[in-house]
Amino acid sequence: MSTEVQKLLIATNNSGKIHELRDFLDTLPFELLNLSDFPDCADVEETGATFAENAQLKASGYAMQTGLLSLADDSGLEVESLDGRPGVLSARYGGPDTNFTQKMDLLLTELNKTGDIIRSARFVCSIAVADSDGRILSTSEGICEGKISSIPYGSGGFGYDPIFIPEGYEQTFGELNERVKQKISHRFRAFEEIIPFLRHFEAV
Repeated sequence: MSTEVQKLLIATNNSGKIHELRDFLDTLPFELLNLSDFPDCADVEETGATFAENAQLKASGYAMQTGLLSLADDSGLEVESLDGRPGVLSARYGGPDTNFTQKMDLLLTELNKTGDIIRSARFVCSIAVADSDGRILSTSEGICEGKISSIPYGSGGFGYDPIFIPEGYEQTFGELNERVKQKISHRFRAFEEIIPFLRHFEAV
C-alpha cells in the first residue's frame, strides 16, 4: 500500500483565502498546495454567470493544468437593494485597478443613494472539487446573511469584511474574532458540506 500523501491544490493566490482554507482543511491528511506553487499556470477566466459556474471553471481548469486534485471557490457579496451587486463581480467591482478600500467606498456610495435603511446583504461561497482530468467530483454552497454597515469597521479578514455585519451580531467580519467568523462564515458553511467528500476521497 502506498504511503504517499495525496496532494490537493487550493486553486487561489489570495493569501487571506489560503489562510482560511488551510484552517478548514487542517484535519484532513492532504499535502496542501496553492497556485503560488505553480507560477507557470495560466489564469482561468471567471466567465460564469454564477458563483457555482466560476468555482467549477477554476477547479477544472487548474486541475487539468497541474494534474492534481483541485479545489476552487468563488465567493462574493450580494446587496439586496443593489439588485445583487457586486455578486460574481465582487473581486472586479469598480475595475481591475481598484483596491478593496475603494471598492467598499464605491459600494457604500451606491447603497446610500438607494435610501435603503435595512441594507440587507449576504456573502455567498460556492466550492467545486475536480480530479486531475478536470471532471467535477463534488460541489457545495454556503451563505451568510447580514447587512452592510454605514462605514468600514475593523481591519481583520479581507475583501469586504469591514462593511459586512453578519446576522445576529453587531460587529463586522473585520472586527469579529477570527475563530468566531470562521464558525459562521459563508466559506465555513460551504466547507462543512465538502469536507465529508474530501475525507472519503482520501480514504479510497
